[in-house]
Amino acid sequence: MISDVLLADLCADFPQAVRLQRLVGCLRSHFHCGAVAILRLEEDHLRPIAVDGLVRDALGRRFSVGLHPRLAAILARRGVTCFHHDSALPDPYDGLIDEHVGEPLPVHDCMGISLQSEGKPWGVVTLDALEVGTFTASAQEELGQLTALIEASIRTSRLEGEIRALRMGRAVGAAGETVRDDGEVIGEIIGESEAIAQLMHEIGVVADSELPVLLLGETGVGKELFAHRLHRLSRRRDRPLIHVNCAALPESLAESELFGHVRGAFTGATGERPGRFEAADGGTLFLDEVGELPLAIQAKLLRTLQNGEIQRLGSDRPRRVDVRVIAATNRNLREHVRDGSFRADLYHRLSVYPIPIPPLRERGNDVLLLAGRFLELNRARLGLRSLRLSVAAQDALRRYTWPGNVRELEHVISRAALKLLSRGASRKDIITLDTDLLDLDGVVAPTDAATNSAPFTSAPATTLREAVEACQSRCIEQALEAQSGNWAQAARQLGMDASNLHKLARRLGVKRDEPGGSKSAARTR
Repeated sequence: MISDVLLADLCADFPQAVRLQRLVGCLRSHFHCGAVAILRLEEDHLRPIAVDGLVRDALGRRFSVGLHPRLAAILARRGVTCFHHDSALPDPYDGLIDEHVGEPLPVHDCMGISLQSEGKPWGVVTLDALEVGTFTASAQEELGQLTALIEASIRTSRLEGEIRALRMGRAVGAAGETVRDDGEVIGEIIGESEAIAQLMHEIGVVADSELPVLLLGETGVGKELFAHRLHRLSRRRDRPLIHVNCAALPESLAESELFGHVRGAFTGATGERPGRFEAADGGTLFLDEVGELPLAIQAKLLRTLQNGEIQRLGSDRPRRVDVRVIAATNRNLREHVRDGSFRADLYHRLSVYPIPIPPLRERGNDVLLLAGRFLELNRARLGLRSLRLSVAAQDALRRYTWPGNVRELEHVISRAALKLLSRGASRKDIITLDTDLLDLDGVVAPTDAATNSAPFTSAPATTLREAVEACQSRCIEQALEAQSGNWAQAARQLGMDASNLHKLARRLGVKRDEPGGSKSAARTR
């Protein structure tokens, strides 16, 4: 009997994901249905945490309770809720059943139960049968009798995750979630790849320390999300996390924004104003795009990190602050140290513990989970019956190199959905996004650019450094050619500060000082 199997599993030591997957598999087999899902309630939406019979991207979706009346009805009552084949309520899994991917669900039965944990709503279990009459009165009664065992399995899974977290000295859930003292989940990072699992482990280890952390990663990998997670897992979690976008700080206002100012410090300073460091006192300051800070501000930031004191602009009185700094950048700060655009002492102070964030192309099937999340967001935003990916589109997402990472994926999904609607697709149909709507071939991937670039078709360099310098020289020369020798425009094309470009070009020999002090570009390669 299924109750004996569930009881036996309760006595076994399984990881959370395995325990829950065995649970949905047992339910699907016993009730002879097409799909089973366990969904956890998180604020106003339900998150699938284990599925059997649904497409893989279902695990990345978030079902808003207010937009899915069947799920709302199951959640609202204690006991079994059944929807027979003639129910007029839309099915949240339209187009997502493995056996009927992309098709409207045939006439079928559906039933579900709400789940509680410690007397509070926890989530739901849903069962979909593709044959009418599968969920008889006796089947509904049996599911009701299994409710306590299902809740016990979920509670056991949660407690085991908390015990493992406590043994490792941090409050981290098994699915990469942050857990409060009461066991409730307050955030998540979508991903099941080995790269993400390793990253989550590393963040859990360093979070409880007071060490400065430098998050490294390409544009769009979600560095801010990981910074928030570091803060939530730290002993400063009950204090503020202050976010500063260094790239958006005008040089003339950067000092005032970071350290504050007193009345009369500059024109328009009509009163005293605390800066971001004071706002973060006792908590965490997140310096996003720290590589964009002007050199003058870098010196003042270094002083604060060294002695824990700030000085408001226009004031002679130092103020003590207790702040943990998390910095992030998509730039190679080592290279900026070498060309003089970033202070070496500040770099070493910030990078006490550097954490690389893996790009999306290194995260395997995580791209489908994230795609599922964005598909459901756009389905709700656009008022669609169902939004899904074709098999070919899924394969294309897995093969693409994602130069813009997660942010690019979100934009690709949103753009494709809008494009299909503009071509006349009906919101009442199951909308399938195919490869032609994704426009992935129109973007040159980094690997393609590297493969086709000139430095690698010329004579091989003897060392890695020489290869890098040859590539840099070629990029500068190409930018100058494209901009007719205009250094300022070339710098903008390369995404660099003009003065830093001049320094780098001189070091590489692309630009040299002419006799008499004048300067000119000289192609030395």
